[in-house]
Amino acid sequence: MKANKAKLLTFAEKCKNVLASNWQGHLNTIKADAKGSKADIYTSKVKYILKRGKPYIWVPEKELHNVNTIIDERASFSVTTPFPGPLATLLRSIKKLPTRAALTGDVVPYKDVKSAAESLREVLLSEQNAISESSYTVSGILSSSNLHNTSRGENLKTLLEGDENSCVFIDGNGGTHEVDFEDMNSSKVDRLAPLSARIIDGINQSEARRRGLMLFCLMYLNANTKDAYMLSIDRKGFDVLGKISGPLSKDGFGQYQWREYRFSLKEEARDPETFCRQLVEMEEETVKLVSSSSGLG
Repeated sequence: MKANKAKLLTFAEKCKNVLASNWQGHLNTIKADAKGSKADIYTSKVKYILKRGKPYIWVPEKELHNVNTIIDERASFSVTTPFPGPLATLLRSIKKLPTRAALTGDVVPYKDVKSAAESLREVLLSEQNAISESSYTVSGILSSSNLHNTSRGENLKTLLEGDENSCVFIDGNGGTHEVDFEDMNSSKVDRLAPLSARIIDGINQSEARRRGLMLFCLMYLNANTKDAYMLSIDRKGFDVLGKISGPLSKDGFGQYQWREYRFSLKEEARDPETFCRQLVEMEEETVKLVSSSSGLG
């Protein structure tokens, strides 16, 4: 496998995957009263589902957004890539931002409550079916994750119980990339995306899987990492955050820094099953490479 020539998704595809992998985001509307719009912005976290590529946002009845959008429909909606478990602690410690998708436009009321609830049930059922039909390998990774923090379905269940448009992809370094809405509409969501948070956390919670990531860095990229975490996954490959030796400090002691590494899959992962199968094959391949290089093969 050649990881140095990584195949990447378009920014539109990345935005779609961010929206499909999460279930909540920050909605921003312009504060308003009986006299009209104000200059201040009101922000709160709301839940949503993605239906045919569009976010359908659930706004609680008493939320100020409902009043604001009656006077001024303009709004923005920001969603981040989920980064649960040990990955969240690591990203905070190195002050690295998660990738995000930012949408701006008008908030339009959706009055067909029955249809919205049915769409939500379809989303939940789809996730349940994907999990129930998964193999032993996929089930093992998913079961290692923190269900409450990573399951879109678990977090959306409570919803059943209870002029200028733009889209921007914001990478982990804070760089912004404008995305054409036509590209967004034509881009397909990875079937990996709805379960990506659970898969990533399941891998990162396993010391054996993380040792596998360290071997990937060593054998494929000649990067001697001291630790590694799965950062993101998509149908074309995955990104790993590896801890490597940095330059010596003034007192002569070595320091460590975290660097991103991209790995391409041999074939596009059409679903979690295909992704996990290829991950296992890569683990087996690197073990063989290590054994042969050490004269044990």
